[in-house]
Amino acid sequence: MATFQEKLEKYAELAVQVGVNIQKGQELLITASIEAVDLVRLIAKKAYEAGAKQVHVDWQDDVLTRLTYEKAHDDVFTSFAEWKKMQREELAKKGAAFISVTSQSPDLLKGIDHERISNYQKAAGKALNTFRQYIQSDKVSWSVIAAASQEWADKVFPDERNENRVEKLWEAIFKATRVDQVDPIKAWKEHDKSLHAKVDFLNEKRFKKLHYKAPGTDLTIELPEKHVWVGAGSVNEQGIEFMANMPTEEVFTVPKKDGVNGYVTSTKPLSYGGNIIENFTLTFENGRIVDIKAEQGEDILKSLVETDEGSHYLGEIALVPHQSPISQSNILFYNTLFDENASNHLAIGSAYAFCIEGGKTMSEEELKENGLNQSITHVDFMIGSAEMDIDGILEDETVFPIFRNGNWAF
Repeated sequence: MATFQEKLEKYAELAVQVGVNIQKGQELLITASIEAVDLVRLIAKKAYEAGAKQVHVDWQDDVLTRLTYEKAHDDVFTSFAEWKKMQREELAKKGAAFISVTSQSPDLLKGIDHERISNYQKAAGKALNTFRQYIQSDKVSWSVIAAASQEWADKVFPDERNENRVEKLWEAIFKATRVDQVDPIKAWKEHDKSLHAKVDFLNEKRFKKLHYKAPGTDLTIELPEKHVWVGAGSVNEQGIEFMANMPTEEVFTVPKKDGVNGYVTSTKPLSYGGNIIENFTLTFENGRIVDIKAEQGEDILKSLVETDEGSHYLGEIALVPHQSPISQSNILFYNTLFDENASNHLAIGSAYAFCIEGGKTMSEEELKENGLNQSITHVDFMIGSAEMDIDGILEDETVFPIFRNGNWAF
């Protein structure tokens, strides 16, 4: 049986070889918490061994982040460091790869003035808009992975003995990312192939719209005429394959910006801005969110929707079967990277350009003309359950079952 260190090495290698698929002479930027230092060092080692030119690290610290939100001057939250903006843009222009290691406590900013959180989200969103275009057009290789932390583990496994929580979370991460398998890289290639079979089927069907039905949900979503379903592996501007999210169990596309009508209710908590938002319902008219209700975190959710004009609309629709491995684990991660891969989900905000035919090379105006939403934010929220049915509706109004009782119907 593999030791923890051996699994961590496999995980680092997976992030480098499959996550961003680092190339010789390429630079890499890793964004991570100081608690993930052992993993980050291993990723850097594996990247250099694969031929990376230089590895840069943007360190973050939850304690200092919380302290800043509590003590700093109000002006701090209405601006974003110019050097951080320039660093990302310059590296993206040079074709660097980007790995984000998420490990933040879901309750990091609980009790903090929601205006401070909202102001900073807006400032960061505006400053990083150009960099976001590189990411959302797949011009560069990028990947999001996770590392266990004590505070996150405390939230996920409150009933476990304190000294066992981090270990249990690491094991859940390793299982979800297939690191526990004999050959994780081979396992990911097979998983990629499986998801692409669903992608190919959906792209052949060319559905005009989808109709979601579940307790608390009756939602119709139109699809742009040139929409493209994608899933698992992506390809960057240089033709290099990469895996944007690890884990991933979804296939996804874009909605027509003004083609969403009805209401939808969340089925899992949303961790956003260091706060938890729970049991919320959004109502849509002609694409726009016109009503918001939440049992917890309603003010935070309303601030998210008010980020800009585009955050009043959806930018992504994603299909994930209820029987996915992460769902079947019965673990609520309080982390979108994992929870979105246990549930059908939608995203408030910007659309991915690669989800429209020719979108990777389109201008923002052309993307808009093709029905894609634009925003400085993109936030996924979970809506799937074992009680959800989804129908695909063709141009001639023929109805085709896509999901029944939360799982694929074809």
